[in-house]
Amino acid sequence: MAVANTMNPYTGELIKSYRHDDKADINTKLATLQHSFKAWRNVAVKQRVVVLRQACRYFDSNRELIAKEISAQMGKPLRQAKNEVHGFFERANFLLDNAEQVLSADIISTGISAEQDGIARRIEHSPLGTVLILAAWNYPLLIAVNGVLTALLCGNTVLLKHSSITLSIGLHFEQAFGHIPGYENLIKHLIVDHQALSEIISEAAIDHVIFTGSVAAGQSVYQHTAKQFNQCHLELGGKDGAYVAKDADPVKAAVSIVDGAMYNAGQSCCGIERVYVHEKIYSAFLAKSEELIAGYNMADPMADDCDIGPLSRPQAAVEMQTQIMDAQLKGAKIILGGKTQIIGGSTFFQPTLLTDVNHQMRVMREENFGPIMPVMKVDSDEEALALINDSRYGLTSAIYTNDDELAETFAAQAQTGTVFRNRCDYLDPALPWTGYKDSGIGSGLSQYGFFCLTRPKAINFRLKL
Repeated sequence: MAVANTMNPYTGELIKSYRHDDKADINTKLATLQHSFKAWRNVAVKQRVVVLRQACRYFDSNRELIAKEISAQMGKPLRQAKNEVHGFFERANFLLDNAEQVLSADIISTGISAEQDGIARRIEHSPLGTVLILAAWNYPLLIAVNGVLTALLCGNTVLLKHSSITLSIGLHFEQAFGHIPGYENLIKHLIVDHQALSEIISEAAIDHVIFTGSVAAGQSVYQHTAKQFNQCHLELGGKDGAYVAKDADPVKAAVSIVDGAMYNAGQSCCGIERVYVHEKIYSAFLAKSEELIAGYNMADPMADDCDIGPLSRPQAAVEMQTQIMDAQLKGAKIILGGKTQIIGGSTFFQPTLLTDVNHQMRVMREENFGPIMPVMKVDSDEEALALINDSRYGLTSAIYTNDDELAETFAAQAQTGTVFRNRCDYLDPALPWTGYKDSGIGSGLSQYGFFCLTRPKAINFRLKL
């Protein structure tokens, strides 16, 4: 019998083994979701909001448990896991508060009233069916809620396949949204291997796929969904850059950017992985960054003083070390860190600060998904913008400046789905979460997240025959 094992990355201990769903399990879950969809799609959006808001109380009642499970399963410091639970409610409340307005029919005006030409026109937002959501481990609660709650509010049902690293979080979603009195089986949790998953994605019973993960895996998902002419939302890699302009406060910029690079041990697709600083404030920025990074403590993620937890995937340290070695060979200087460190038998990667970097180095071009912050000196705004855009990825970018005109020019020309000013590494539920280039397709959150999980239906009525 095939099983998925959830391990504690700090202790190395087995947390729990989960049996894989077999073909019969999968077929039953798909059939159940299809059946539930027939009724759920006809529930008014206003009532869906009431039902799902009530279901979200499950997460409030289990805040401490869920935070501890996140920390134990993927190594995030407990206080950051608690922040993630708080973020869940920020996003959930936005989606619940705005669903009715966003999903209401759009009344189309042609400049002539329906009474005059006898034609009433509107666009309705119809649900798709069953949405398959493949959720990642690095933010197991936040990544899942983006798709799960939006899909359900739109009138869809959900088949959730969570990462094997954080399986219990997927089960919490099933417990909250799958057992609502009077509205049973809106979501089912799936535990399968990659081969079985590929077959499921190609199933006619799946109407849309949301995937968070690597570019290579995203390409595979895209190919499989195409077999059914289904659309998908792919949240893929990032190599997010930040530029600190000459008029910025170097100390305040360093505080923000270091946090964006080190938070969650750098295991964030929108974490800062490359920094460009104008030469006039480069030294001040670097000095403050070194001071801050030197203060980061690697420890048991359950400890109050833990800033950096163990890597969720120890093998990732090998790739990070390879990038560091490549950078050194090409002239980079390690100011802090740069090495794998074993603490209590678990794998950490030291918070790392690099200088004298350039775009010939892998560390400036390839995603590292770790606590590595390379800093490059630039002599103009134009050079910084060109370097920001010199990437296969286009998830987010950030500029630190008090110059309104410069900020707007940067935003207009940056080839990224999100542009930040004087902040970074944050998802605002009111704005679409989307990527350019190899960072993905489709949108999550905001009104566009709702639109991606519905299809427009044109209503064209002649009022009298």
